[in-house]
Order: sequence, then structure tokens, then C-alpha cells
Amino acid sequence: MRRGKVLIVEDSAATRDYYKEYLQRRGFAVDEAYNGLEALEKFAVGRYDAAIVDINMPKMDGYQFIRELRGGERSYTIPIAVVSSESKPSDQQLAYQAGANAYLVKPVKPDRLEALIRLFGIEPEGASV
Repeated sequence: MRRGKVLIVEDSAATRDYYKEYLQRRGFAVDEAYNGLEALEKFAVGRYDAAIVDINMPKMDGYQFIRELRGGERSYTIPIAVVSSESKPSDQQLAYQAGANAYLVKPVKPDRLEALIRLFGIEPEGASV
């Protein structure tokens, strides 16, 4: 198990806050970004061990963010969960082709996100290994 930091990439402040507050109460370190471009900037200066990514965002959507993260200079291999209101199989296929590890359709309860993060092998910072 790894202890790490989760980045929530979501343009809805209410959704970001909802997930962030829940995960922080459960002991996870959480940061947030408004869109894919801001998330890439955060990756350039920080370390993250998983990302929760929306698809429909301004400036850079989730698909492009994932492709940039996976194919960029540093080629990040962290687990990425897409959480989107897009429910067509083609949307899921695009996300997996971009490099996502999981795809959940909104609304998603935060305990389901926590379970997925733990499935990725990431535990809260204060957890004993």
C-alpha cells in the first residue's frame, strides 16, 4: 500500500469540495484543479499518487489531460479514475484509450471513490501499513 496524495480535477467547485472534504475526513491528502490545464501545472510542481478526473471541463477536457499525463515528458503511470456525467460506452472507451484506469458515471458517492482509491493501493496518510 502507498500513502499518497489524490488530485481532484473537476470544474464544479461544489463537486470538488464534496469529494475533497469527504476524502480529507477519511485521512487522505487531497489537492484540486479546475481543469486539465491547471492539473498539468500542479503535476509539474507537485507529486500525486492518483487522480479523479471529470471529462467536460473548460480549457482542457479530461481526455486531453489524461493523454498529456500519460504521454508527456515524464509519462505518469499513476492510477486515474474518470468520474463523468457522460454515460455512453463510447465515452468510456475514449477514456480508457486515453489511459484511464477506471470510469464511474455521476452521481458518484464519495465512499465509492474512497473504495476505488484504496483498490488502487493508496491508503490515508495516517494509516499503518
